Amino acid sequence: MSTDSVVIVGTGVAGATAALALRTGGFDGNVTLIGRDQYLPYRRPTLSKDVLLSGMPVEKALLKPAAHWEDIAVAVRTGVTVTGGDTGARTLELSDGAALAYGSLVLATGGVARELPGLPPAPRVKYLRDFADATALRDELSRACSVIVLGAGLIGSEVASAAAKLGAAVTVVEPAALPLARVVPPSIGERLAGLQRAAGVDLLLGVRAGAITVEPDQVSVALPGGGVLVADLLVVAVGSTPDTGLAERLALRVNDGILVNEQYRTSAEGVYAVGDCARVPNPLEGGTYRAENWSAAQDQGTAVAQVLLGGAPAPTVPWGWSNQFGAVLQFAGWPAADDELEVDGPMDTASSDPFFARCHRDGALAGAVAMGRPKELRAVRGELSEQIAAAVAR
Repeated sequence: MSTDSVVIVGTGVAGATAALALRTGGFDGNVTLIGRDQYLPYRRPTLSKDVLLSGMPVEKALLKPAAHWEDIAVAVRTGVTVTGGDTGARTLELSDGAALAYGSLVLATGGVARELPGLPPAPRVKYLRDFADATALRDELSRACSVIVLGAGLIGSEVASAAAKLGAAVTVVEPAALPLARVVPPSIGERLAGLQRAAGVDLLLGVRAGAITVEPDQVSVALPGGGVLVADLLVVAVGSTPDTGLAERLALRVNDGILVNEQYRTSAEGVYAVGDCARVPNPLEGGTYRAENWSAAQDQGTAVAQVLLGGAPAPTVPWGWSNQFGAVLQFAGWPAADDELEVDGPMDTASSDPFFARCHRDGALAGAVAMGRPKELRAVRGELSEQIAAAVAR
């Protein structure tokens, strides 16, 4: 590697994995990991799972203890943001007034929870993105008898699951026709809807929330047709947006994510981007995508380290999982609502039995969705990896 220092902005799993993989790969230059979060890198999937249900402390969620970062000589600077920089001079300006030079820069700034206009976080209004959000939400859930969740995506569904398990009366309001409409085909969404309703959740699909009124002792949400929902707590889970603020200040190419090539290089020399903030090429279908999940961010962190070490990045296939209502939903590749499904297992809405569905698009394998069938899902990931390797070799 020609540069003697790497600065990584973002202490999520993409940035942390890149730092770890650089050291594992033999890089002996300076590595600095900078993050706005006050904590050392931690496992974010625990936020809507273990933290909400059991109050897991941050120490148990850490990717590595503090001593490990010291042992491998990675400087981790928490509670700090990058306010600007010069990609020509390869320098950064930090929020604490310091300046930092780099040989290579990796942006792993992740995403931010999408907030509803005029509805900031408050004691009775919660968003979930980091550990502080999760502990605050856990405290409120322990007191709430009733909860409204706006959004039936991955985070909304997991929060609803945790709230129901903790004994609250839960209402989920989702404008789409089914839960996880952006992630899974309709027949699987119907099954997930069945799981929610079987757990006692009042699931309102195809419903767009109206005016929201926050009072000291309750929150109310207006519904189409004149109805009103009232609860102790409102959780807003309407998706996230890529954190591209720094990339824009550095004049990088941005379009719903930081645009990168197959080696995660941005439009500026020596600058790379990975994880939720990056829009990467799809080697099988063309175009670009943002993976927006833990596992893909981890894989991209490893891949960018391989590039920085002078190698070729291993093929990455988006994959992830979600724990909700007593089931583990798994997905890999690029499943979509209009895919043709090849299903093994029961798909009736009242069942919690395992199933496995291969997703085909235009006659080709596009991905898979499963519940309780990890072996088959890993096999599909392997198939897609082989297809990517073949496409790259052509």
